[in-house]
Amino acid sequence: LEPPLLGGGKLGFVPQKDIVYNKLLPYADILDEESNDLLGKIKGNLGRAVQLREIWPGVLFWTRKLSTYMRLYGRKFSKEDHVLFIQLLYELITIDKLEISMMQGLARLLINLLKKRELLSREDLELPWRPLYELQDRILYSKTEHLGLNWFPNSVENVLKTLVRSCRPYFPESATQEMLEEWRPLLCPFDVTMQRAIGYFELFLPTTLPPELHHKGFKDFERFASLFLNECFPQHLVNLFARLANDNIGYIDWDPYIPKIFTRILRSLNLPVGTSQMLVPRYLTNAYDVGHVVLWVSALLGGPSKQAQAQLSGLFNSITSFFHPSNHGRWLMKLMKLLQRLPASVVRRLHRERYRKPTWLTPVPDSHKMTEADITAFVESMMQPVLLAMFSKTGSLDAAQALQNLALMRPELVIPPVLEKTYPAMETLTEPHQLTATLSCMIGVARSLVSGGQRFPEGPTHMLPLLMRALPGVDPNDFSKCMITFQFIATFATLVPLVDCSSAVHERSDLTEVEREMCSASAEFEDFVLQFMDRCFALIDSSTLEQTREETETEKMTHLESLVELGLSSTFSTILTQCSIDIFKVALEKVFNFATTNIFETRVAGRMVADMCRAASKCHPAQSLKLFVPHCCNAINQIAVNEEVLSEEELDKELLWNLQLLSEVTRVDGDKILPYSTQLVQILQLTLHLKCKQGYTLACNLLHHILRSTALIYPTEYCSVPGGFQQPTQDYLPIKDWGRPGDLWNLNIQWHVPRVEETSFVFYVLDLILQPELLRLQRYAQGERDMTRDDVLQSLSIVQHCLLGAGSLLPLLQGEPIPELVTSMVNLGETNLFTGMADDVSRENYRDAICRVMRQLLHHILEHSEDDTKSLFSIIKIISDLLHFKGSHKQEFDSRWKSFNLVKKSMENRLHGRKQHIRALLIDRVMLQHELRKLTVEGCEYKSIHQELMRDLLRLSTSTYSQVRSRAQSVLFTALGTYNFCCRDLIPRVLEFLEPDRSDVTQQQFKGALYCLLGNHSGVCLANLHDWDCITLTWPAIVRSGLSSAMSLEKPSIVRLFDDLADKVHRQYETIGIDFIPSECRAAAVQLQTSGVPLPRDPVPSDQEEAEGLRKQEEKNLDSVQPWKFEHNAIGFMSLLLRDDHPLPSPAVLFFVKSLNHDSLLVRKLAISAVAGIMKQLKRPHKKVPVSPNELCGLKEPAGMIAGDRPDNQWLQYNSSSLPRTQQDWEGCTFVEKTHWGYYSWPQKLMMYSPSEEQPKQGLTREEMTEREQIIYDHFSDPVFINQLIEFLSLEDRKGKDKFSPRRFCLFKGLFRNFNDAFLPVLKPHMERLVADTHESKQRCVAEITSGLIRGSKHWSYGKVESLWELLCPLLRTALNNITVETYADWGTCIATACESRDPRKLHWLFEMLMESPVNGEGGSFVDACRLYVLQGGLAQQEWRVPELLHRLLQYLEPKLTQVYKNVRERIGSVLTYIFMIDVNLPYTQPTASPRIKEFTERVLLRLKPLTEGDEEIQNHVVEENDVGEQDERTQAIKLLKTVLKWLMASAGRSFSTAVPEQLQLLPLLFKIAPVENDDSYDELKRDAKTCLSLMSQGLLYTEQIPLVLLALQEIAGSSSWHARYTVLTYLQIMVFYNLFTFLSDQGAVNDVRALVIRLLEDEQLEVREMAATTLSGFLQCNFLSIEGPMQSHFEALCKTRLPKKRKRELGSVVDTIPSGDLVRRHAGVLGLSACILSSPYDVPTWMPQLLMDLSAHLNDTQPIEMTVKKTLSNFRRTHHDNWQEHKQQFTDDQLLVLTDLLVSPCYYA
Repeated sequence: LEPPLLGGGKLGFVPQKDIVYNKLLPYADILDEESNDLLGKIKGNLGRAVQLREIWPGVLFWTRKLSTYMRLYGRKFSKEDHVLFIQLLYELITIDKLEISMMQGLARLLINLLKKRELLSREDLELPWRPLYELQDRILYSKTEHLGLNWFPNSVENVLKTLVRSCRPYFPESATQEMLEEWRPLLCPFDVTMQRAIGYFELFLPTTLPPELHHKGFKDFERFASLFLNECFPQHLVNLFARLANDNIGYIDWDPYIPKIFTRILRSLNLPVGTSQMLVPRYLTNAYDVGHVVLWVSALLGGPSKQAQAQLSGLFNSITSFFHPSNHGRWLMKLMKLLQRLPASVVRRLHRERYRKPTWLTPVPDSHKMTEADITAFVESMMQPVLLAMFSKTGSLDAAQALQNLALMRPELVIPPVLEKTYPAMETLTEPHQLTATLSCMIGVARSLVSGGQRFPEGPTHMLPLLMRALPGVDPNDFSKCMITFQFIATFATLVPLVDCSSAVHERSDLTEVEREMCSASAEFEDFVLQFMDRCFALIDSSTLEQTREETETEKMTHLESLVELGLSSTFSTILTQCSIDIFKVALEKVFNFATTNIFETRVAGRMVADMCRAASKCHPAQSLKLFVPHCCNAINQIAVNEEVLSEEELDKELLWNLQLLSEVTRVDGDKILPYSTQLVQILQLTLHLKCKQGYTLACNLLHHILRSTALIYPTEYCSVPGGFQQPTQDYLPIKDWGRPGDLWNLNIQWHVPRVEETSFVFYVLDLILQPELLRLQRYAQGERDMTRDDVLQSLSIVQHCLLGAGSLLPLLQGEPIPELVTSMVNLGETNLFTGMADDVSRENYRDAICRVMRQLLHHILEHSEDDTKSLFSIIKIISDLLHFKGSHKQEFDSRWKSFNLVKKSMENRLHGRKQHIRALLIDRVMLQHELRKLTVEGCEYKSIHQELMRDLLRLSTSTYSQVRSRAQSVLFTALGTYNFCCRDLIPRVLEFLEPDRSDVTQQQFKGALYCLLGNHSGVCLANLHDWDCITLTWPAIVRSGLSSAMSLEKPSIVRLFDDLADKVHRQYETIGIDFIPSECRAAAVQLQTSGVPLPRDPVPSDQEEAEGLRKQEEKNLDSVQPWKFEHNAIGFMSLLLRDDHPLPSPAVLFFVKSLNHDSLLVRKLAISAVAGIMKQLKRPHKKVPVSPNELCGLKEPAGMIAGDRPDNQWLQYNSSSLPRTQQDWEGCTFVEKTHWGYYSWPQKLMMYSPSEEQPKQGLTREEMTEREQIIYDHFSDPVFINQLIEFLSLEDRKGKDKFSPRRFCLFKGLFRNFNDAFLPVLKPHMERLVADTHESKQRCVAEITSGLIRGSKHWSYGKVESLWELLCPLLRTALNNITVETYADWGTCIATACESRDPRKLHWLFEMLMESPVNGEGGSFVDACRLYVLQGGLAQQEWRVPELLHRLLQYLEPKLTQVYKNVRERIGSVLTYIFMIDVNLPYTQPTASPRIKEFTERVLLRLKPLTEGDEEIQNHVVEENDVGEQDERTQAIKLLKTVLKWLMASAGRSFSTAVPEQLQLLPLLFKIAPVENDDSYDELKRDAKTCLSLMSQGLLYTEQIPLVLLALQEIAGSSSWHARYTVLTYLQIMVFYNLFTFLSDQGAVNDVRALVIRLLEDEQLEVREMAATTLSGFLQCNFLSIEGPMQSHFEALCKTRLPKKRKRELGSVVDTIPSGDLVRRHAGVLGLSACILSSPYDVPTWMPQLLMDLSAHLNDTQPIEMTVKKTLSNFRRTHHDNWQEHKQQFTDDQLLVLTDLLVSPCYYA
């Protein structure tokens, strides 16, 4: 790197992308030098620190500086440096064993460096993917975290994922292939690893490869797509596909998949559908993240085929009615999100295609860019739902954002309908919600409206009418209306110069029609401004303090009032900023008169008026001050002539009001104040020493504002056009500037930079006013004069306001740096930024003076009057400002930054991008940049003066009064974060208060000290710094403090504090790193550094010694007597110190093992996890060798990837004929423990354990063990210890809440793994005793030991294993016979845990035992069900590797399917699900060797024959006792059916794929049974049938299955039972909606469905006809069918069917009750018309009026027709009543007459 060139502020390199706003600062010319200096230091020191291997503090300190550098200057470094920084950080992050918090900090910085991916192309940078994968694997799937050997913070997962996302574009081109090879073996759909593998694919696969590398990238994805679009599409893949589609628009053909994709999206919205509305929980897991769906959809639009837009319109058409405000539900949030994000995503895509600067990322090919027609189609498809959503119950924000983006694309389509809704809303008085909703939407489209443009030229003409009509919204009685009106007016005023240019109509001839209209309308601006002011005055009059509340209440403003005040003042100042000078003068006159003719109280109304006056004087200071200052000064002087005024407690209202007015008006440009300086200073001298507190506070404000406006740097105007609107209309037309964005390069900001006169004025005021106050306070502090408390407070107040006003001119505190806090071989100096003023050294530095006096005063007050808390508060505030204040406060800055971002969002133009913001916003952003520089104080040196102030703060933090303490603590915490390493200096001082042997510590001091350790939520937690030195001090001290005399546990607040402290340490503790930087990083560091390379010294001594020291200290503590609470803390802290890279010292092991039998439950729990962790530390590593899977079975791997059961993975499967039953077989058998290996493919190298002779010796004798192992061995071989332990473990903790504990399982697993069967003899009698006892806790204990035993015996020799099973089998048999309701879950977990990731051939004893005869009826039905449950747990863990066992089980269960007992039936159903789970039909998968659903279903259907053939109703008339005689086959079949139903229900929720064709043959049977009414009194059989139907109808259908289903439905529709025909319709509703797009893509299917529904309209049963009409109307409403001519005329023809003449009825005659076929047909026609009418509840299409007329003709037909007509009409009336005014226009007058007759119910005339 060349040295930075000197001179001319040249950088000497091309910066990557710096922050442009820096160039607009008034001192921009010196910034280049400053940034180069800082960058040079960062590069030099960072490189040096890495070479010296000094991760802490060197690397940490300088990487922090780098992130500060980026915050201040952006990416202001050359491309080479950028790449080097990234490479260095990448190396550092992937250091093995790097401390987690460091890793997180560095990762966040690296993410920031990689954020703008267009800056670095793949040529510039390549990053390997594997180190990231290993890091991810080590942390997120940590093997040791659950044992407490590693502690990771919660945020680490997100940081890691973001890191991978940022590095992804730079992975090498070979990465895709390597990743697929690495993770393919994990793809086993039945295993948890599947999720993991897919998660990895989603996160890591790079999708931004350039097109020429596509063959290396996602050609494999087509496999993926076919695999997962068919299947249950896990959510992670949606992300992957969305990203792929978005990064490669136009390179992938999605068309074949589009119907599937949209069907999935529709299903994932979880909308309630159909008449039964039964949603099944399984489908709730289908929810995809809306963000990814939106990305995917917006990437599919465009292109030649237009298919995606058609489907999208279909999607919105089908869900539009859900957006209507009368609908509400859980699903609504999701729909709104979809609505809000989709336009934004499309705008982002258009920006990328049309406006973005081209980068190295793949551009969209022209053939696939969105055309104008595409955009129009998109906007049109979205308009209807968006307009409905405007008034949604969730608020109108989502709709407003959607409209904002839609209006950018097509203002002429979007804005008119919104205007149509807005005008009437402004007129209405009764519906304020309508007004707030429409106004917030108008604010969104404001910019598109005002700027007009070619697409919507008449837009601007709407502006004035809108503004005038909005005025009544300024309404003192309706708060939310008031706020939204202010926002509305302010938005429009910012965009438009309020200039009257009506004269231009006569003077210029080159205006268009619209422009003339705008010019003449602009004459109303003045009127508008004055009316607005009148409204505001009315608002102010109604909110004076006397009116709103009594004097006794608070004197502050309420929250609402302060919001209104804010809204009022900002809106008014915006309006005045944008006014022409003529309008301004009128307005100023008006405000001045209002303010001076009335006298306001100063709390509420006064503040509002003063704000308005301030706004006026800010805009044009000269004119305004000329009016206000003389007026106020005279008024004040006249009143204050009387001497006694000065000492009055309650001042004259008029004096207060004038003071307030004066203090606000002077917040203007400093230049303009100087002419009035003598008057103002005279007023200050007069009023600062008023007796009345209210009076001198106002005077202090005046002082503060005068100083501030002369001493700070700030822009003086925010007008929307640089230079204001003063030019004459001949050359300059203001209307051309409506909605014009600011031009970043010609902003012409007018800065106020203090001149010499102004600074000398500031120091003159300080000498005059501050100096005497400091002297008084100093003499008081030295005891030379007396002052009352009020006087002290008054003086402090003056001092504080002087400091606040002139802070930016006072140099910071100086002093000697404190040496030796931390040793580092790298320079850790501070950086000072220039903020526009050089410090003036010649004058007295008042900051030092204030500091001196304050410390004297503080000590004086603490000695003599500690209860003067008000003065203490004031001093704390002053100290905080002395330390940090340079002219702005952090909180103010943060809130301004937030509001800046909000305004930016509401007005930005995402389509064109490129910072096209309003000028005022841009100026604001530059100002924020200036403040950011003032507030950047990271890494300051810690000097002696700071040390003294911090000690004072600490003293205040531990003082008597809690409020003083808490304020002082918050200042202290801020300071701790500011100065380097000052914590090390403070901690010992805090800990002194916790010393047990000090007698002079009060409770308050003790509490204060604890709070100091606890820290606040954002700052440092002293108890938990990542620093061994500090932890060695703090933790023992916290534990020891239990003995302190001040520590009385009686005080609950202190107890709570200790809990919080322990909790925080536990929550925030992360394993602290011990090892240091490896040499790989050095290469990167050497490159980064330019100076010579100092040789690295030896690495820092290891921290084991410190850990040992800590241990010894803690053991000493534990011998002394302590309250139990501290023992918890002690053991808790110690367990945090376990780690996986350094074993614990033996004394600690001893301590933990002893604690296993401690009296306190908490201590025991911690000890259990700790000992389990220690076992892991002591585990001896087993050697693994790579094996080639192909050699094992002697077969070659098949060509082409095929998953499933193949010859080359058959040897893995369980085969009872070749089980290892002898020593020799056992050793010759290769065990594969993990279930997923070999299902999809084999890993490159399969790691297997080498033969037992190469493994570490098993079954050591005591002499061969290490010291730590001996401790454990001795304790666990001691029968007394074991007795006690088992006693404790089999106690119950919380009755009914206890579960199988994984921690205890880990403990036992570790014991048996590390010590073989050494402890079995001692444990065996206990296990036998416990198993015989049916108590819940005893059974749980033995289950935990058993599973630990089975898993721990992984490496035992054959003989030992065999004898183990001889012991265990009888035990388990007993256990299963004694099983109870409480314990069956524990045994299930026990067996499942034992079988997890173990080769089934190793556990063959267990499986054979479980398979013996699960359902034998011994011990009743419950035990049978439990045995099945336990067996299911074991087999499910084994997945696809035990086909033989599954076949045996199925054969065993089939005859038993006719079980009587419900619980056994349910369990069998669930077991069947697991048996068939392996039978999936995935593409590229071999048919399974496990049992298959198809064959089983065929066998079942045979046995159900008796039911399917008969036609009579199936009754559940089975007697529940098993009769001795053989029952007839019909009853047998009913029993079988019940079990089959249970299986269908269970499998719908579990399995991977939808119903198999064979299961469809069960449909007729189910339809026959399912009841029609929703009635719970039905028996189990009917309810189950109903649930099954509901589940099956929601299933996902493939195109090829649709004809099969429809055939079945048509057949049932012809059945004789009307129940079945009725249920067909409800089934159809749900099925069609959940597979909408799949159906729509197949025209034949649509026709079949239509025919089916129309056929059922003419059913002879009334209920079926009505349901058919409902179904039809639903299909029409979601646009599945459309209302076409043929269908309409078919209905009309049916309506005309003649009815036979009514005969004279004889009473009670039966003849006429049976409806003739004619009546049915006629009714069908009427129902058809009614369905059409009800299908559009929210609008009136063109065909509707005619149909209504047709209907009305049938109003007097016989029943049931008359009923239908009436219902339809009343429904029509109900749904159209809201917007009847609009709908009326669709009808002719005659039609309206008829309608009114129909709709007014006849009873009115009765």
